[in-house]
Amino acid sequence: QVQLVESGGGLVQAGDSLRLSCVASGRTDSTGRVAWFRRAPGKEREFVAAVTSNGGTTYYTDSVKGRFAISRDNAKNTVYLQMNSLKPEDTGVYYCAAGSITATVPFRYTYWGPGTQVTVSS
Repeated sequence: QVQLVESGGGLVQAGDSLRLSCVASGRTDSTGRVAWFRRAPGKEREFVAAVTSNGGTTYYTDSVKGRFAISRDNAKNTVYLQMNSLKPEDTGVYYCAAGSITATVPFRYTYWGPGTQVTVSS
């Protein structure tokens, strides 16, 4: 079993930055691929970014390319999401998810954190 806990969310203004963290515990050897998803109010959960097990390859949804960066520190069992130039449309609950396959759809991930709220005011 793997437990994921996100942190780093908050209320910021448009143009500000935030760094989210996702700490894994338990059987972290089974959490090779990690992704961030978000759910905006009234919308479906959507893919934001993903990183492979060694951090060598990253994936982003088009709307965050050039603004967000996903990275990981395997020694700390932590994955980060650096979010720059935040926009009001980035508002939502951000979840980290882990699994054995890198994918952009939620059902491919086995483990999920409870989420952290990000609110960007205009």
